[in-house]
Amino acid sequence: MESKTLQTARLAAQKAKEVITYYDQNRTLLDVGLKRKNDLITRADGEAEEQIIKVITSAFPEDSILAEESTGEIALTDNRTWIIDPIDGTTNFAHGLPVYCVSIAMWENKKPKVGLVLEVNRDEWYTAEAEKGAFLNGKPIRVSGCEHHQESLLATGFPYRDMEMVDAYLDLFKVFMHETQGVRRPGSAAFDLCLVAAGRCDGFFEYGLSAWDVAAGSLIIRESGGVVGDWLDGENWLFGRRIIAGNPAIYKYLLERIQQVIPEKFLEEK
Repeated sequence: MESKTLQTARLAAQKAKEVITYYDQNRTLLDVGLKRKNDLITRADGEAEEQIIKVITSAFPEDSILAEESTGEIALTDNRTWIIDPIDGTTNFAHGLPVYCVSIAMWENKKPKVGLVLEVNRDEWYTAEAEKGAFLNGKPIRVSGCEHHQESLLATGFPYRDMEMVDAYLDLFKVFMHETQGVRRPGSAAFDLCLVAAGRCDGFFEYGLSAWDVAAGSLIIRESGGVVGDWLDGENWLFGRRIIAGNPAIYKYLLERIQQVIPEKFLEEK
């Protein structure tokens, strides 16, 4: 049986979906703006986030909130903290490209306890609770059994704000183009992580992400048998802006190649 926390995340995501669907059907009302270079925001982002926070604070008024559009990144404490991205994949949404998600996580004692990612267009609900497994629309999911990188399919995101590492990133792409079956870029990190959790991709890597991009999907991967870490194989991936995730074999491969190709000065957030 799902906990009250996960049930609350479901209700909040459903309310956000209703907002997103309304604006998708009435796109002239989107009011697309620019927070900073290549970082879009729409009216739907703010209104969906308001709905999510309203549901959560009604159920758990003492909990803390870390949300993309209203709070910015804050330090985690041992208290219960909800980490929210109302639309992960806003650029896709603003352009009418149908891959974008609602991502909601609850962390406690600085560890993920509940994660939910809703891919809106396919109505795919990825959920996990700590030590209870991961699910897609109620059915258990597992990471793939791929053990050889030559047979793997990877997911990633392209740099769009911080371009300092772009040349090294392109060098890394060249390696993966030669050594894997391909690299995919859906445009939503939360969805990328869920693709790995469901065994549709074998590994994921990216830099420049924020906590709300990865807080839910990371738990879903771990609960599906996968591994999550930063580019130094540590735990500084929530705020460290560098993440690797995958089944155990492909995680190890990604870690090795990233450390071989990316200059040491770029391996961690300074």
